[in-house]
Amino acid sequence: MKATDELKAEHEGIGVMLRVLEAVAERLGEGEAVDGGDLEGMLEFLTVFVDRCHHGKEEDFLFPALEQAGVARENGPIGVMLVEHEEGRRLVARLREAFAGLGPGNAAGAESARRLLEAYVTLLFGHMAKENEVLFVMADARLDSDRDGELVAAFEKLERERIGAGRHEAFHALLGRLEEEYLF
Repeated sequence: MKATDELKAEHEGIGVMLRVLEAVAERLGEGEAVDGGDLEGMLEFLTVFVDRCHHGKEEDFLFPALEQAGVARENGPIGVMLVEHEEGRRLVARLREAFAGLGPGNAAGAESARRLLEAYVTLLFGHMAKENEVLFVMADARLDSDRDGELVAAFEKLERERIGAGRHEAFHALLGRLEEEYLF
């Protein structure tokens, strides 16, 4: 499996979570309560899996490799991706605050959380499309098989060191449970 294939596969899992977040936003918009434990699980997925693991692979390894291969950071696709990663982090921090304020009778808090969820989902779906359709195509064209192998090894090491053994599988189990609860 190529490094970009691994990142695309992670995008598929992230896409499931984004659809869950859409369903949560809809429930909040209809005045329904959402389980606090589920919200915590969602935030952990966004913070640890999406940002620390997935974005870490891109920022620490893929993007520098692309820069070495001549892809511009400033005024280029890498710079755009980095700006969007930062925007995602800001939205997740605001979501954490909004989720903490949810409770019976707090319609304004639910509306704030709903809007933030929608903004995050829109950002990430667009972001992943740009990576899949532009940046990863550039990577596949510019990085030779040796460099790609180095990236795959670096990704595996990052995952072990940053999120720990078994966490990837635990996040997929969480996705399955949330998907069943919110999408079926």
